[in-house]
Order: sequence, then C-alpha cells, then structure tokens
Amino acid sequence: MSVAFTKEESAETASETLLPGRPISPHLNLVTQAGLKALELQLQQAREAYDAAGTIEDVNERRRQAASPLRDLHYFAERLRTAQVVPDPTSTGAVAFGSTVTFSRDDGRVQKYRIVGEDEADPRAGSISYVSPVARLLMGKAVGDVVNLDDQELEIIAIS
Repeated sequence: MSVAFTKEESAETASETLLPGRPISPHLNLVTQAGLKALELQLQQAREAYDAAGTIEDVNERRRQAASPLRDLHYFAERLRTAQVVPDPTSTGAVAFGSTVTFSRDDGRVQKYRIVGEDEADPRAGSISYVSPVARLLMGKAVGDVVNLDDQELEIIAIS
C-alpha cells in the first residue's frame, strides 16, 4: 500500500526512514585478508540488526530501527562483491599495500602505520588507507627515502 493511503504519522515516519545510501568509493576496493573478514562480519551484523528490527510490532518503530541496518546491508554487500584481496607483501624492500611503515617527521614525531583498504583504515589504531595522501607518497619508497607532505618531510625509517 502506498504511504499516501496511510495515516499521516506513517507518511512522516516513512520519509524519515528513507536514508541515502552510504557513498561507495570510486577507488579499487583493495583489502587485506583481515579486511575481508571484517567486511564479512559487518555484513553479518547489519543482517542481524535488520532481522531484529523486523520483529518490532509497531510499523513506525520497525521502519526507524530497520533504516540504518538496511543501508549498511546494501553497502557491505557491495563492498564484499567488489573486494580484491591483496596478499601480504613478500618483501620489505619497498612500501606496498599491506606494509607497516615507520617514518619520522620534521618535528621529531615518529609514526607507524599499516597501509590497508579504505574500509579497514583506522589511523588511531595504526592503519591508513592506501588512497590517503601519506600512503600515496610512501608507496614504492624504501628505508631512508624522504618524501614531502605539504611543508613537512617524512623519512622512512622501517618497513615491515
């Protein structure tokens, strides 16, 4: 039945629960093996949340509770469909997807990040996306190489 033929509250609720899709990156969906497993887990969690929302009796509340999990279901299904697993690098001679790189900055800070896919990147946890500006500068470089990021120099001190 069309929302037009339901009570006003339902029409308002329906419009509130039509969430826009999560944006999908235009970049290749490169993932590590751990990143693939994380996507699978997130899809499973979204499916469980959507199923749980489906058991709510009140139609308006069911719509509200199902909106976000439904959006996540679409997103993670697409990300899994397009995922390209990249094996861990076999060499530490140059920074590559999956490498952990340690570098120093001009101000004396030393930072260490693993270069991973977009969905698994978490800078606070020590990982950055391969399409981030820092990762793009470091890819292909070796220990001792210096790259310029804006007005700073980054020197690679270790690759693992």
